[in-house]
Amino acid sequence: MRDSSDDIAELQRRVSDAHSYLRVDEARARLGELEAEASRPDLWDDPDQARKVTTELSNVKEDVDLVAGLDRRLSDVGTLYELAREENDESLEAEIADGIKRLTGELDRLELRALFNGEHDERDAICEVHSGAGGTDAQDWADMLLRQYTRWAERRGFDVELDERQEGGEAGITSATFIVKGRYAYGMLAGERGVHRLIRISPFDANARRQTAFASLDCVPALEETEVPEIDVNDLRIDTYRSSGAGGQHVNVTDSAVRITHLPTGVVVAVQNERSQLQNRAKAMQILAARLAQRQREERRKELDALSGDKRDVAFGSQIRTYTLAPYQLVKDERTKYETGNVQAVLDGDLDGFIEAYLQWNRQRS
Repeated sequence: MRDSSDDIAELQRRVSDAHSYLRVDEARARLGELEAEASRPDLWDDPDQARKVTTELSNVKEDVDLVAGLDRRLSDVGTLYELAREENDESLEAEIADGIKRLTGELDRLELRALFNGEHDERDAICEVHSGAGGTDAQDWADMLLRQYTRWAERRGFDVELDERQEGGEAGITSATFIVKGRYAYGMLAGERGVHRLIRISPFDANARRQTAFASLDCVPALEETEVPEIDVNDLRIDTYRSSGAGGQHVNVTDSAVRITHLPTGVVVAVQNERSQLQNRAKAMQILAARLAQRQREERRKELDALSGDKRDVAFGSQIRTYTLAPYQLVKDERTKYETGNVQAVLDGDLDGFIEAYLQWNRQRS
């Protein structure tokens, strides 16, 4: 039968590494403390603290259980392999190979966690897509990007909440705001911020000429309630308008959509997908607070860079990736040089290779 000893030894090494970068020993000790705190009868007397405790408890338990599961399944595969080898039982070979394949795939996904080093990487991600230069093609491209990131999030098991969508003139969208909810959503999407370029034969050109179109993605980490910065209501302009909908019974005949402009900074947030104006306003304020907090962080980072003499370009606002559909098929990241010819898979949400390459690249330059 096939010799799988090297494969199993490699899995043992990788699982051992997971114990280290997930700090499992510390997590087990912390789990006991959190469970004791969560069982206190007066826990919910302070709702903010209670939510903080229960969230941390859930995350720590997830890590401990995950590694325990890897240990157990690796032990099972190892035991099965030893049994099959002793008895020279080739009938177990397929089961052993499947177990190794599944563990390898799970560790491939898990090892992204070792690359996160940002303070807010574990947070949900508040994202915004905008069309850029390229007319109707750019609006169609913005819609394709929205679909791409929605598909990616669904593949990862994240929830996606679409809060606002502005339709384009002939096709696509001019902008959309959505929240990707899940642990490490922001850490994975932060490297996707920037301008994305599409080159293709335009479906909107009667002469079938090649067209270049641009769209951008921005994303900021969601905030905890206790982190929300103070916002002076006198600094806000709040407009209401009629939500665009799917038609029929879904048409919103009231001015329930909300657009909030923060006058000192010019930051604009629009939300239209909640059921009432009050809900749309609350959601818009949540997104505005997250964007203003991110703006403050970026300003502080620029000040520190100026003091330290660091002249590196900021990725946001620069072209980060090119998607070429004609005359050949290629998606290439301009920063990491990672590329693939399987354009359709990328547009369907297969972004993990690009995300991992960015995290590796970003760590090396830190």
